[in-house]
Amino acid sequence: ADSAYAETSPPPAARPSLRRLLRRGECLVAPGIFDGISLKVAEKVGFQALYMTGFGTVGSHLGVPDAGIASYRDMVERVRTFAALASVPVICDADTGFGGLLNVAHTVRGYEAAGAAAIQLEDQEFPKQCGHTPGRKVIPIEQAVAKIKVAVEARASNDFLIIARTDARGQHSLDEAIRRGRAFAEAGADILFIESPESEEEMKRIGVELGDLPLLVNAVEGGKTPLLSKKRYAELGYQIAIYPATAFLAMGKALESVYSSLKAVGDSSSCRSELADFKGFCVTMGFQEVWDFDHAHADLESEMKEQFAKRQRTA
Repeated sequence: ADSAYAETSPPPAARPSLRRLLRRGECLVAPGIFDGISLKVAEKVGFQALYMTGFGTVGSHLGVPDAGIASYRDMVERVRTFAALASVPVICDADTGFGGLLNVAHTVRGYEAAGAAAIQLEDQEFPKQCGHTPGRKVIPIEQAVAKIKVAVEARASNDFLIIARTDARGQHSLDEAIRRGRAFAEAGADILFIESPESEEEMKRIGVELGDLPLLVNAVEGGKTPLLSKKRYAELGYQIAIYPATAFLAMGKALESVYSSLKAVGDSSSCRSELADFKGFCVTMGFQEVWDFDHAHADLESEMKEQFAKRQRTA
């Protein structure tokens, strides 16, 4: 039936394929999203793909560090929520796959069924640590490759992409990270994610040695990897640049500022210039569809009442 209010996001099959958005010589920028508001704002701005950040999602949902505390159930429900809201592909962080090989298969199937466009799996020990933070340790290469093989086998569609991440650069060396990247490619990974290269020279080498597959760069403000232009990332061989922290770092600073003003002054008069327009924000969050629905159905109950009264009179 026609309705003035419906889900604004298309079904997964109608969304653009992430695979088709990846083009050699170009770099797709995917901002970090971590709740419904960040997703809606990112969509309004017009990004072609989104990245469900582990740090931001765990922090927003549970208020704890991204250090292996969140469960599969915590995360897959966030995937389901974000994918249902989004009209573009959502790349989703799945940490280490939440356990061994059987867990990895279960996680891949769950994320795919929940609507993710791609799943990111890493080779850290459990409990894992957030990228660009100290103390990250990786599992043996044979275990890591087995996880990627199982992930590839477990997916239902080749359009659901497997992103294989290694954190070996921090614990071991760039040589070991590249060795693992090549092994992940041979295991069937669609996209390679060599975490935390520390210079343009390292990034260039990754592009030369692994650039036959799409490469992902993790651009973290205050992190270890150089923050470069989209054009430069593409020149170095990267086809995806994720910005997982940008939005929640901006949000954290903005919240601290307005909360401090509210606490100091006792009202919001000193921080109103920092606030979004309320009516415009309502539209961003989808209230226009609600208002249109209410308008279209304003007389429906009265019409139904009149119909039932008419039936009773003629009975």
